[in-house]
Amino acid sequence: MRRSIEDTSIVMVGAGNLATNLAKAFYRKGFRIMQVYSRTEASARALAQEVEADFTTDPAALAPHARLYIAALTDQALPSLIPLLTAGHEDALWVHTAGSLPMDLWQGHVRHYGVFYPMQTFSKQREVDFAHLPIFVEGNDPACTGLLHAVASVLSDCVYEATSGQRRYLHLAAVLACNFANHLYDRAARLLARHGLPFSALLPLIDETARKVHTLDPHDAQTGPAVRGDRAVMDEHLRLLADDPWLQELYRQMSADIMANTP
Repeated sequence: MRRSIEDTSIVMVGAGNLATNLAKAFYRKGFRIMQVYSRTEASARALAQEVEADFTTDPAALAPHARLYIAALTDQALPSLIPLLTAGHEDALWVHTAGSLPMDLWQGHVRHYGVFYPMQTFSKQREVDFAHLPIFVEGNDPACTGLLHAVASVLSDCVYEATSGQRRYLHLAAVLACNFANHLYDRAARLLARHGLPFSALLPLIDETARKVHTLDPHDAQTGPAVRGDRAVMDEHLRLLADDPWLQELYRQMSADIMANTP
């Protein structure tokens, strides 16, 4: 009898934000999570219990004979751990989930390898719906790519193949659009707090800004004093930021860039 793709057995290497969301998504779709690895027992145990898996904190004790090993570790930790993790599992398919690391990180350690990159911001405290989440896959041969595409397609209807070179730019764009934007939320929240105002007052504005770029090109959606060339307002904002030179300079540079790119 032909096996379904959900019969793919998985070992999750990692129990952080992405690993937690990914393991739960696989589990809900009927995949069998054999084991969870983490360097801390509390994290490994907690995720393993949620997906009915075994757990380990020893790289040498990874479960044998899984079809797919997914390493959702930090970019700093993964390269040094690869030789320890893959020893004895060289014939399995190994993937990492990093946007900024090349696929060939696995080369010389295993025969079958690739990348499984869900492009989203993840937190353990907030589960992500994978249904329309873009997942980018890459394999070192057509069979690996095909399997990863099939696995990803069970989770999401937005699956793409991308090379390591393309994925670096995806990750860079994601940092600009997500991490940098969120840092500005944090700076805005602190600015408002200093003057007795709640960050929640900005939420409708933030939500509408995000909604607009679903139907408008971001360039066309841009509003504000820099687009209008309103130097009086910009000068007043710069004056208000006199006690925060870093934010003042950022405001100046961002406004200049917006004006330079406004017809």
